[in-house]
Amino acid sequence: MKPWPSLSTLKLDHQTGWLTIWLHRPEVRNALSAQMVSELMETLERVAQDAGLRGVTIRGHGGVFCAGGDIKDFKATMQGQDLATVRASSLRAGELFERINSLPQVVLMLVEGPAMAGGMGMVCAGDVVAVTADASFALTEVTLGIPPAQIAPYVVNRLGLRTARRLMLTAARFGAEEALQMGMADHLAADAAGLETFEAGIKTAVTRCAPGANAVTKRILLATQRLEGESMRALAADGFAHCMLDDEGREGVAAFLEKRKPAWNTQAKPPLLD
Repeated sequence: MKPWPSLSTLKLDHQTGWLTIWLHRPEVRNALSAQMVSELMETLERVAQDAGLRGVTIRGHGGVFCAGGDIKDFKATMQGQDLATVRASSLRAGELFERINSLPQVVLMLVEGPAMAGGMGMVCAGDVVAVTADASFALTEVTLGIPPAQIAPYVVNRLGLRTARRLMLTAARFGAEEALQMGMADHLAADAAGLETFEAGIKTAVTRCAPGANAVTKRILLATQRLEGESMRALAADGFAHCMLDDEGREGVAAFLEKRKPAWNTQAKPPLLD
């Protein structure tokens, strides 16, 4: 596989089976610009096609996760444009959050310092979230006269409608302890070293799981947000049947019965579900 590229707003650290994506605009607290959105999309599209990657970590450089959207970039690239242009830019941001949400691999968010507005939305699109004691959060869009539009589904899915209403309509700020209590964070660490210890445990746990089964499980989980009844049962049955008869399912069952560790093929594509 070709080397991971050098990017202007991100730093990529590729270890065996895992990619760490560092948001890297320290001069503006890692704010999301149009360029960063484009580079994140490009990177995540490649991740989605790489069966050898078991997971992705997203974190911010310099002790800050992400200050949200780049307001100067908003003014320069959106205000003064026509409605269709601004709408297209919003849709592009929405595609980024959905790409994070639906990535076949496990997505781990490690949060130090502020994760504001779109930064908090990005966190809510991840699978597992760990925060440091100095982490802070707010959905501040309405204080700028704009809605937290594209991140709303991910905040609601992670926190529930009641909590999302309170946070979005009041721009309330809260810290790491409250994030843990409300279910946004899965783990609270004292500092960056604690985050990395937690990350190591997640990586170990993920490597025990079959990569294709994890990908199909994510599809089933996400489908619960849009399907119900017979349609949901059919999707779940398709996923189960494909995995049971796939090489992974055969290897997993055999390993259990033979009392050995399974040997997962990390280069195989997950079973396709129509």
